[in-house]
Amino acid sequence: MVTDIKEKLPDLIENAAVAVLYLDHNGSILFCNKKAESVAGVNRVEIIGKNWLAVLFKGASSIMIKEMFKAVMEDSMGYKRAKDFQCHMSSAEGSSRLISWSINPIFNKNNQTTEGCILFGHDITEIEEREASLKNIDDSLKNIFSIIKEYTLYVINLDAKITYFGMGGEAMLGWSKSDIIFKHASILHDTNDAASNLDFILQQARLFGKYETETKLVAKNKEVIPVVLTVNHFLDPTGKLTGYVFIAKDMTEKKKLENQIFQAEKLVALGQLSAGMAHEINNPLFVISGRLEMLKNEKLSQKVKDNLALIEGQTDRIRKLVDRILQFSRKSTPVLEEINVNQAIDNVLPLVHYNKLPQAKIEIKKSFEENMPQIKGDLHQLQEVFLNILINAYQSMPTGGTINIVTSNFKNLYAQIQITDMGMGIPEDSLKDIFMPFFSTKSDGTGLGLSICQNIIKNHNGIIELESQINKGSTFTIKLPFI
Repeated sequence: MVTDIKEKLPDLIENAAVAVLYLDHNGSILFCNKKAESVAGVNRVEIIGKNWLAVLFKGASSIMIKEMFKAVMEDSMGYKRAKDFQCHMSSAEGSSRLISWSINPIFNKNNQTTEGCILFGHDITEIEEREASLKNIDDSLKNIFSIIKEYTLYVINLDAKITYFGMGGEAMLGWSKSDIIFKHASILHDTNDAASNLDFILQQARLFGKYETETKLVAKNKEVIPVVLTVNHFLDPTGKLTGYVFIAKDMTEKKKLENQIFQAEKLVALGQLSAGMAHEINNPLFVISGRLEMLKNEKLSQKVKDNLALIEGQTDRIRKLVDRILQFSRKSTPVLEEINVNQAIDNVLPLVHYNKLPQAKIEIKKSFEENMPQIKGDLHQLQEVFLNILINAYQSMPTGGTINIVTSNFKNLYAQIQITDMGMGIPEDSLKDIFMPFFSTKSDGTGLGLSICQNIIKNHNGIIELESQINKGSTFTIKLPFI
């Protein structure tokens, strides 16, 4: 084994990351490695046999500099002790590099007199450049991570206090570093979801070294954010556990997409079922309506006539419901024409009052974008959407209020229409179902109006969304693509 090491030693010295010079007792260079050639800026043919001062200080015109370092060498050799010094060396290209040298005397077998010395040189400039490069890489990574809004990273110590908070944490959760540092991590995990329990998460991470789960985090505004959370041990340089690293990926958009796909699949199935049911209901309905017409021509008492009128009224109600069901289940292709959105909304407003509405005073305020680009759409279908939403707004304010209608150019891509009321609002747990067919918050509603509106907007390659708060009102936002 010792023999193997001796055989490899020349190669190890030759390829070492430090410059190596071996001098005799007169200061002449007897050996140099590759790194010494690099820092001297010349090949070894121009180094071997030269005095070390001529090689290290070839560019120095001052005799005083050379004499000073000669004294350093003599001190090391005379007192048989290692000495360190630094000097600047010029490369062949003319650039200056700072080199830190260590002089180590070599003694004879009796350890009495010095036969020469070895100089080990560290390129300080190269080290500083490497550190600067690493710092630039580190800064770049921080910048990259800071713009990835769907991720956040935080580190806690063994007392569960947050010691680092970054990587998009402010964008995702709303907390600034000054707000959150040294706070207990439970501030981010205080939800009713069992999977969010911090003690359980830390227990799993302690046991397995790494733990991943789908859970929820709490933003500064108390909003609950669905995330995929990965927790790892945080170790110091000796391998001792000092805390835990949390990486959370925001799943909000993914959850929305999954819900949209799920709802779309439900709508397709429900549409097929509704169409079948509507046709089945229509058949006996036609028979009932026909018989009623026949009976109306008979000589009957007033009481019977009143009962027939009641039956006829309820039959008409069923027919209208069946028509709405068929309208919902039927995929109608829009008859496209160029439409001025502002004008289309203005034309709808007088139609609102033909519907059964609350008697309270309701004011409509308009704020229309001027020179709005036109869209392509089916005017009658889109006006049905605007009318339906406005009627809902009226009905949500039985004691009166204001409806704000705002149109705007959304990123030169969409005509955006926002209709906001000051009504009763919709409970949060109902918002996810508000566009589902047959779901209604009204006691006398069929639950098909908004479903039909959503279908119409989707058929126009548009988007319809709702934001609502109890006792504060609702805002419908519709985006329709420009031509």
